[in-house]
Amino acid sequence: MLKIEDWGLINYDQALAKQLSKVEELIETRETGALIFCTHPPIVTLGRKTQSDDVFAWKGEIQEISRGGRATYHGPSQLVVYPILNLELPGFQRRQKDIDSFLRQIEEAIIATLKKYNINAHGKKNADDTGVWVENKKIASLGIAVKKWISYHGAAINLSHDSQAFQGMKPCGLSADLMTNLETLTGEKVSHELFQNVLNLELQTRL
Repeated sequence: MLKIEDWGLINYDQALAKQLSKVEELIETRETGALIFCTHPPIVTLGRKTQSDDVFAWKGEIQEISRGGRATYHGPSQLVVYPILNLELPGFQRRQKDIDSFLRQIEEAIIATLKKYNINAHGKKNADDTGVWVENKKIASLGIAVKKWISYHGAAINLSHDSQAFQGMKPCGLSADLMTNLETLTGEKVSHELFQNVLNLELQTRL
């Protein structure tokens, strides 16, 4: 079993600093790593592929980061998971030094978790739509970075309705209208704790 850490509601820059500290620790120890769960106050982060018109009227905090992908929103309506894992570790062949397969395994875990809520979701269909989708609506965004085969950054799953989310920006280069959340799809409030517990089990199975 991978180690689990719950950081609760934490500012994005603090969480990033803690991630980077863990990355350096794993580079030294070459241990397995951990799954980090948390939520963030509202912020837009800019991945390496962000384009100039991706953020045009967002009023809140913005931070440039090293993950792949374009601009995305983080907020308290989401559950975020950061897999800080050693991708070289023998015995973990399903993810070993294969970043695309590693992303697909995270997608599959989110899809299986959504299935518990009677939501049929699907993952990547082409190079531009990494993430998890429900029909033509995106419910989870993924983006990772790797340093010396230690992964960091991860996935953000939209659990609750959030009127501030994705406003004044193109999340992952998409129209904000294409984003959805589990509360909207089910018509019910979703327990972050329960969703986290199920997602943890699904990730443990695949990673």
